[in-house]
Amino acid sequence: MKILLWHGYLLGGTGSNVYTRALAKAWSALGHDVVVFSQDPHPERFDLGGAKTVRPRVDGPLPVFVLDRYEDLEARRLPDLTAGERERFVEQNAAAVREHLPADFLLTNHVLLGAPVGASVGIPFTVKAHGSELEFAMRGNDDLCAWARDSLEAATEVLAGSEHIRTVLDEVVGWTERVRVVPPGVDVEELRPEPREQALVALIEESRRDGAPGSERDPDAGNAERLAEFLAGGAPTVIYVGKLSEEKGVHLLLEALRGLDARTLVVGFGPAREELERAAEGRVLFTGALEHRHLRHLWPLADVSVTPSIFPEAFGMVAAESAACGCPPLVARQSGLAEVAEALESAYPAAHRDLAGFRSGDADDLVRKLQALLSLPREEWAELSSAARAVAVERWSWESIAALILSPRG
Repeated sequence: MKILLWHGYLLGGTGSNVYTRALAKAWSALGHDVVVFSQDPHPERFDLGGAKTVRPRVDGPLPVFVLDRYEDLEARRLPDLTAGERERFVEQNAAAVREHLPADFLLTNHVLLGAPVGASVGIPFTVKAHGSELEFAMRGNDDLCAWARDSLEAATEVLAGSEHIRTVLDEVVGWTERVRVVPPGVDVEELRPEPREQALVALIEESRRDGAPGSERDPDAGNAERLAEFLAGGAPTVIYVGKLSEEKGVHLLLEALRGLDARTLVVGFGPAREELERAAEGRVLFTGALEHRHLRHLWPLADVSVTPSIFPEAFGMVAAESAACGCPPLVARQSGLAEVAEALESAYPAAHRDLAGFRSGDADDLVRKLQALLSLPREEWAELSSAARAVAVERWSWESIAALILSPRG
């Protein structure tokens, strides 16, 4: 098949960016001819499995849901754009997609602006709702929600990553037609358990390959030496991977860690980094943003990976990825994260069936769950590790998810 995959943003980082490049790689591995449309100025830096890349011309501002820095574009929140600016963005992107017709399948990311772009291309298309557009840009905005409903009329199908996102789509847009829940995927071949000594050597080698940081999206300078020193010995290790912003709940994790005998790695970038570094106590190392080439070796070095978001999440991608590496995830029990916790706990031994989630926003419950996980005898921890890996392979492998998206709706 010839597949067109439209994504209006970058290919690095988290969320829909990772989703786009992983899906492109998986479809390419399945033998499809894939074209990826994004605003990443350096797509060659990413493994897209041989997919072609196109960067549509954008004359005006880039509509975003949360303000971020872009190398050569002015980013502006979607609700702050005029109707004319939104329409120009849609037409410029749709025109770029039309240049690659005919095609067998078109997937556009985000209800806005993916649905308007797909509708403007003029062929059957599927929309992937990620959640960030619904919560950060559309909720309470009648104009944007009406535009979304009108655009979705032309969609063949809408994909939601979890039952939570299906519910949010109904709440925000009032859309319930042709919605299918298909979770994001995990590269279970790249992300897998690894012996600790081997993982540490590989992590340090990868960090030595890092160039000088050019932006906040790059790993910190000197990470190879810092990680080697920080991870020496066998102390209990906690890891956070994600954006460093208020809604991600990292401050809650730092509060919970006070008094616990554990070292903590905080991986990511974002506007709250300086504030979080000031608040951190004890053995805490901030690494800056890391890529999957680092994380595939870092997760096997950790005893638990915490996702403490206090804002609704479409899915728990980081939790699913850490599970694939055999690092038991501990997530806030809310929104799409709760669905990840339920999947993991269904496979855990009965005695530890509550150790994949904690009450959202509750630092005391987070402390209790961390203490329980970090004090487990090694053989019992290994049972959780194996169960987490098995769930990731069975439910979230990219190969199965990529094929499922293309399959006729049952």
